Order: sequence, then structure tokens, then C-alpha cells
Amino acid sequence: MADIDILELDALWAEFHRVVNMTSQELSAWLTAYEADESAQPLPEHDGSPTGQHVLGILHKRRADLTNDDISVMYEVVDAVGAQRDDDPGGSDPRGSDPGLRHRLMSVGHDPLKPPA
Repeated sequence: MADIDILELDALWAEFHRVVNMTSQELSAWLTAYEADESAQPLPEHDGSPTGQHVLGILHKRRADLTNDDISVMYEVVDAVGAQRDDDPGGSDPRGSDPGLRHRLMSVGHDPLKPPA
């Protein structure tokens, strides 16, 4: 288990799963489609950014199996999604947002077009 207080881990786990609103299947499909090139298709285990792949790995883990690297990525994703959403000129209407922003957010598991759970 990682070096983190259990209450802090519980809060991070909940926030990460609130922010990462795509399922592992949705994220995997997105990483494959988004990274696909017309001339060549990379191997599935190499699709997406390292962070996107790490998020995908975290989605397949139990909380007790998290590593310190997992926790760092979880904090990074929560902070990055929050910052990018705050900078979104479309504000509360994600349909008016920049498609590039949506694609960047989806690459770490957050689809701004999905309604909150």
C-alpha cells in the first residue's frame, strides 16, 4: 500500500473517480481511437499518453493495491482536470467548448459532455 493517510486516500479515491468519469472500456477505446494514425496503428498497450495509460491502469486496481506513483498520477489528474475546466471558455456548457480541450480531458478519462453522476 502507498504511503498516504487512509482518510486522505479515501478522499483522493473518491475525487479521482468523480473526475475520471469514463469507464475503463471508454477510456481504452478513446486512447486507441485518438492516437490512431491514418498510416499506422500502434500496438494497443502503447495507445495514448503515458498519463492516460496510467489512469487506465488505476481504473483496474483496488484501492489497497495503489502505489505511490498511482497516487501521484491521481493527484495530477484531479488537479489538471480542475484547472482545465476552470480555464474552459465554454464554462458550464461543454458543448460550446473547444474540441481540443475535450480531447485533452478525455485523454485522462474525463468526458465533459457526460452528465455528473
